[in-house]
Amino acid sequence: MRRFKILHRTYYNFPDMVQLGPHTLRLRPKEGHELRIESSSLNITPAATLRWHNDVEDNSVAIATFDTPTRQLVIASEIIIQQFNEAPLDFLVDAYAANYPFAYEAEDRIVLAPYLLTVTRQASDPLAKWVASLWRAGEPIQTYALLQRLCVHINQSFTYLAREQPGVQTPADTLARGTGSYRDFANLFIEAARHLGLAARFVSGYLYAEPSAANYGSTHAWADVFLPGAGWKGFDPTIGKIVGTDHTAVAVARLPESVPPVAGSFVGPPGASLDVGVWVTELK
Repeated sequence: MRRFKILHRTYYNFPDMVQLGPHTLRLRPKEGHELRIESSSLNITPAATLRWHNDVEDNSVAIATFDTPTRQLVIASEIIIQQFNEAPLDFLVDAYAANYPFAYEAEDRIVLAPYLLTVTRQASDPLAKWVASLWRAGEPIQTYALLQRLCVHINQSFTYLAREQPGVQTPADTLARGTGSYRDFANLFIEAARHLGLAARFVSGYLYAEPSAANYGSTHAWADVFLPGAGWKGFDPTIGKIVGTDHTAVAVARLPESVPPVAGSFVGPPGASLDVGVWVTELK
């Protein structure tokens, strides 16, 4: 078991007094047999009323509402977690799905249908051509090996580029530019997996890593793929590895734009600025 402290601080500064609308916060990690929350605190200035619920994906969501006008909004989350996923490769895929291609069982496919939807399957699509260069029909390969090939190829073939702008590049944009953020790489991986007929979803969370060009204190994102017998398994194309204890999942969704850590509105003059700080520290 490993323990981590996660500090996530968000600062909105406004040019004049504003009235804040409701803000949706997805900052609490997803608990399960691989992760437990030891302690958590959420401090918001100005004072907010919090209402918690679980959304359709079972993500933990807080809705913050405000009465006091302000020129600054500060959201500070501090969480200590216990991570137990120290052997991420210790899983078994059901025999029928161990080798690619395979077809999900009918009952599973009903539940997985939203995660199988892809933008296009036309042979002329850039994504289709790119996927065809990674696996050709008839090539014998294990399902996990194909996914890991895709994960490593994105890591080795594209240049990481931090982007502060909201939104996610389309797979075609990422392929054309040869660059992308962690969100873009996750989205490319997801669309490629779906093109191969594999159920995939977007995961927003945190990564413990030494500061580098690809990690200087920010949120992180990767992809989950459903493997029968093993469940949802994470692949991080930004670093080219399967997801383990260094990763802390906060929210999952069919679409990347559905799970921003903080989303809200305000009434007042335009020109707000945003600063975000994230620190993930291992505790002994």
